Amino acid sequence: MTCPVSNTGPLNAAVAPLEWLLGTWKSAEPGEGTFPNIKPFYYTETLHFTHVGQPIINFMFNAFQVETQKPLHRETGFIRIKPGTNHVAFINAQNSGLVDIEEGDLTDKQLTLQSCALGRISFAKEPSVQQISRVFRLRPDGKLEQTVSMATTNQPLTQHLHITYQRTS
Repeated sequence: MTCPVSNTGPLNAAVAPLEWLLGTWKSAEPGEGTFPNIKPFYYTETLHFTHVGQPIINFMFNAFQVETQKPLHRETGFIRIKPGTNHVAFINAQNSGLVDIEEGDLTDKQLTLQSCALGRISFAKEPSVQQISRVFRLRPDGKLEQTVSMATTNQPLTQHLHITYQRTS
């Protein structure tokens, strides 16, 4: 799947510290999903980080089941940096009906985020997500790593997803 929005215009200086994220990234090998009340699973994922010259980064994530390539989760949103700081906001809408705002810090080539607001559709599947933490890290070998942890109404904060990507554009 190609990204419907590509980079246009010069990168806004406000998001220049996030330039290392820009582009399309595909999973280098299948990612692993685990959680106490589900069977472990493997998935592939494509990430698109783009800009249109505004002081935000746009993103779109598309995950697929490894064997069948059946679509799994989709995420889309924006990343902003508080001017004059390394404080970052990650605004995210998921096809599961979850909307979250995660905030945290950008340190060199690592983005560490914690949910500060969650919303969900009224008929979302239980148990409901109560907290999300996420880390993006650009490794020395040029690969991007993402780890996502979550807490639900019946589980404490636990690692849920881990995947590594290679830049394709």
